Amino acid sequence: MRLATFNVNSVRKRAPGLRRFLEAAQPDLVFLQELKCKTEEFPAAEFEGSGYRFHAVGQQGGRNGVAVLGRIPFEVTAETLPGEDDDAHARYVEVTAEGIDIAGIYLPNGNSGGDEGFAYKLRWMERLRAHAAEKLDAFRPFAILGDFNVCPTELDLAPRALPPTDALVRPETRAAWRALENLGLMDALRALHPGERLYTYWDYGPAFEANRGLRIDHALLSPELAERLSRGWVDAKPRSEESPSDHTPVLFELS
Repeated sequence: MRLATFNVNSVRKRAPGLRRFLEAAQPDLVFLQELKCKTEEFPAAEFEGSGYRFHAVGQQGGRNGVAVLGRIPFEVTAETLPGEDDDAHARYVEVTAEGIDIAGIYLPNGNSGGDEGFAYKLRWMERLRAHAAEKLDAFRPFAILGDFNVCPTELDLAPRALPPTDALVRPETRAAWRALENLGLMDALRALHPGERLYTYWDYGPAFEANRGLRIDHALLSPELAERLSRGWVDAKPRSEESPSDHTPVLFELS
């Protein structure tokens, strides 16, 4: 099974590039973040004849939004992350495919909204940890893919790319990431590429050409899936194309 995560930064703007990515990489399932559209505004016509069906979770007001596209059968089992009933942000979709539970997430950035914005990020991460713990306790093969808005270590950002006060690198954020790993979840890309500087996001402007990036798009795998992990890589080509997202896809293969 080939899985991918891709923050498209407006799916309507990036639809042609997304279609090219699907044709070239042929992931079985790809999880999208930052749709920036309502559910009914997802550009379905762009993917007719592609062999992919989709399920989008958009948000009123055109913010956030996640989706899954698959060329294999999948069943959507959740559109919200448990734990906060009044959370109306479209940041979560979970599916079951070939006996695996897979969550696609767009974790809050935490830099906007002051102290409350950062507190929301940490609450969201704790909710995700609690949900993952339930999956692992039930011995469900489980994966979480998406834009985590976390640089887990200093290796995951270009030198001096962010100040230490940025929500992506604050000690509380990294502690919450470690709490996920401590459940037994494996950082798939880092496991395959220890010690290597790999980035999945470059700000607009000269950052991409200078390779001044961040690794904030991740996959966490349960032990059952970690044993099946055979390959993981960053596909930087979409970031080099005309009118790109500021993120690029990350792909993983399970045997």
